[in-house]
Amino acid sequence: MDPINRLKILSTHMDFEPAEDHGCPQINPGKEYSGFVHNAVLPNGGTIPLLKTLLTSACERDCHYCPFRAGRIFRRATLKPDEMAQVFMAFHRAGIVQGLFLSSGLIGGGLRTQDRLLDTAQILREKLGFKGYLHLKIMPGAEYSQVEQALRLADRVSINLEAPNDERLKILAPHKNFADELIRPLQWIKEIKGHRYQSSSWRQQWPSVATQFVVGGAGESDIELLSTTEYLYSNLRLKRAYFSPFKPVTDTPLEDHPATKLQRESRLYQASFLIRDYGFVMEEMPFDAQGNLPADVDPKLGWAKINLAENPVEINQADRNELLHVPGIGPKGADSILAARRKLRLRNVEDLRRIGINPLRAAPYILLNGSKPSTQLSLL
Repeated sequence: MDPINRLKILSTHMDFEPAEDHGCPQINPGKEYSGFVHNAVLPNGGTIPLLKTLLTSACERDCHYCPFRAGRIFRRATLKPDEMAQVFMAFHRAGIVQGLFLSSGLIGGGLRTQDRLLDTAQILREKLGFKGYLHLKIMPGAEYSQVEQALRLADRVSINLEAPNDERLKILAPHKNFADELIRPLQWIKEIKGHRYQSSSWRQQWPSVATQFVVGGAGESDIELLSTTEYLYSNLRLKRAYFSPFKPVTDTPLEDHPATKLQRESRLYQASFLIRDYGFVMEEMPFDAQGNLPADVDPKLGWAKINLAENPVEINQADRNELLHVPGIGPKGADSILAARRKLRLRNVEDLRRIGINPLRAAPYILLNGSKPSTQLSLL
């Protein structure tokens, strides 16, 4: 089977110029390749079309939720590192994709699988001259030197924790070791970034680091997921935590487990950003008695209804952290308010609008020059 047809098989379950240079196969840019392309959000907030795929869909692990688990009967495929690099460059030169998100099933252990991922990246960077976006997975069982090499070659690396702790991981992936195989490489990354010069990276800047949780597959609570997320942000310099709602897959041990509602995913992302960007701590999250976020209100608004409805924030006196706790005010808005206050006193909603603040969400929770702005909103 030719490499492109194998790539079609490899990309099926991922939701998860002329091309004769370097021997790349010919690809018609006008053909539809939507099954291969994932429009991803970059760390800077932009988007990029990525080829999101695996080196192999064969796997020796038997994770209970995974379509690629060992023993499950379905069509599998494999590309060698040079084949993957050549096929990707054909897509890239045809203008179909700009970057590569590369993962793999685990075959021959984590070390061997990681070597194949690194070989692909080195061919792209050093032989084929690819200077675009590359996201590499760190495999369970990878060694320190392999993690360091991945940091030198990639724009982003990620290690999927899947679960927030060892107890929950045993339900999802009984043969993965939470501390040794998943957390330890994240600790290595922090160490490498702290002790090596960024100039050793291919673009003189260390890649960002991400992880992913499978939400709802192991009976975990939101407080468990967010406690681990808070630790990763504050202690291991994680850039982004992704929350993937559990979806049952036929012919897996969890095929009868109910799918996770998308609303839960949304609330987890909102809470995650509050922790990462808004100065919120776990104690401020409006968890219910079961340790879960409310489904009917976003966590920032939920906190404000409890804490600010009777104690509104004076916009002219609040510090940055206090401003960030007000619904409708984000990091840029808080900075705009602080900058404006150096020149004038903010007296009405029109003053807020002039500096880019929409006062509608904030109005019930703020004071402007000692007065609530609710009556002024009718003038908008």
